Amino acid sequence: MDAFRVLSPGSLTTVQDRGRFRFLDRGVPPSGALDPFAYRVANLLAGNTGGAAVLEITLMGPVLEVLCDAADIALAGADMELAVNRQAVPAWRTLRVHRGDLVRVGRAKSGCRGYLAVTGGIDVPVVMGSRSTCLKAGIGGVGGRMLRKGDILRRLEGEPLRHPRVLPPERIPLYRAEIVLRAVPGPQEEAFGKGLGMFFDGLYDITPEADRMGYRLQGPPVHHVEGVPQSIISEPTVPGNVQLPADGRPIILLVEQTTGGYTKIATVISPDIPKIAQAIPGNRVRFRKVTLEEAHRIVREEALEMRELEALLTAGR
Repeated sequence: MDAFRVLSPGSLTTVQDRGRFRFLDRGVPPSGALDPFAYRVANLLAGNTGGAAVLEITLMGPVLEVLCDAADIALAGADMELAVNRQAVPAWRTLRVHRGDLVRVGRAKSGCRGYLAVTGGIDVPVVMGSRSTCLKAGIGGVGGRMLRKGDILRRLEGEPLRHPRVLPPERIPLYRAEIVLRAVPGPQEEAFGKGLGMFFDGLYDITPEADRMGYRLQGPPVHHVEGVPQSIISEPTVPGNVQLPADGRPIILLVEQTTGGYTKIATVISPDIPKIAQAIPGNRVRFRKVTLEEAHRIVREEALEMRELEALLTAGR
């Protein structure tokens, strides 16, 4: 069924879900929501389970006209201005909208990406097991592109909630201008010698070269051990890999990258990827070294916390 008419698309709004997997061998990146936590919470607040598709909104949001009789929506992620029929409304909670309502998502006051979920989830064709947009490949979402004025967005069937849901305030993330990313040393750590310590001691600025493919950082250059090649035969990458090109300035690879030909000094652990997703140019980054065992423990703890949060939000159905 029709859900929204796009009156204004915002600066960069795409359809995303959990992503498409098992296609790296064909050169297809995973795509998907760059901030998995905000994505999952938005869906829970809108009454969705599983991997329902949402709108990922970057920096400046869209204006949408509601086309269905009644639905629940929820905005999570970056601290963005949100209004229904010009009346300011809060994020991180269930909101009931009706046919003819105007939903306006404004600028991000902190953070970078917001996630707007709707009852049932956004309905676009499934491509390779996912509805996610991959701008690099031009697949998924609405014709493989960002939203445009005049687009009609459909949603899958679903009933509005009997009781609205609200994320406890203490669970709302704070998006800071300086972030610390926990990372395990990378597969080519031996190529850097003392440079590995310099990397973990350094403070880096996020440059304007920051998108869903990766974030390029500016800071003290990290050099390779003398005589060690600065590039390698291209090999598969995963979100969070930190590459060191010849200039010695790190690049954090994200969800629209498949291979890389530079040595990888570290890998940011998956629970900290949302921090990158919400960072903007000019923010600062430090890396903190953790062991693989510590990373596994943090991932298990995060999964447990997410299950507890899901149980809390769905208790009243």
